[in-house]
Amino acid sequence: MRRLIAQLARFGVVGAVGFVVDTTIFNILRATVLSPDDVHSGPFWAKVVSTVVAIFVNWMGNRYWTFRDQRRSVATREGVEFVIVSLGGMVISLGCLGISHYVLGLTSALADNISGNVIGLVLGTAFRFWLYKVWVYHPERGGRGEPTEARADTSAVPTAQ
Repeated sequence: MRRLIAQLARFGVVGAVGFVVDTTIFNILRATVLSPDDVHSGPFWAKVVSTVVAIFVNWMGNRYWTFRDQRRSVATREGVEFVIVSLGGMVISLGCLGISHYVLGLTSALADNISGNVIGLVLGTAFRFWLYKVWVYHPERGGRGEPTEARADTSAVPTAQ
C-alpha cells in the first residue's frame, strides 16, 4: 500500500508540472494567436497544442520517475502506448471544453479553463493513471529487459507438508 501511495504522489507531482505546462501554453495561445475573437475554434486548437506539449513532459516524468521500476528497456512501444492513453485523456478534456464552449455557450477564458483544465483534467487524470498502471507500465509486461518469470514473487518461503 505504501508503494502505491508513493507512486500516486509521484504521479501527482509529474501531473502538477504537466498541468502548469498545459495551462500556461493554453492560456498564452488562447490570449494571442488562437484567440476566439480571431479564430473561432481557437480554444480547441490551443488545448490540442498545450496538451501535446504536456504529454511529452508527463511521459518523461512518469517514465523516469513515477513508474521507473516498471518501465521497459525499450522505450518505443511504451512511448506509443503512453501517447495513446494520453490522447484518450486529451479527448476527455477536449470533450469537456467542447461541451462547455460550443454547446453551452460558456465562452469566457474562465469557463474554458474550468471545463478544460479542471473538469477535463480530473476525469482525464483518473483515466490515464488507471491505464498507465494496468497497461503501459504493468509489471507483468516486462521491464528493464527482465523476463516476466524473473519477477515472480520470490518472497514466499516453501512450507513443509
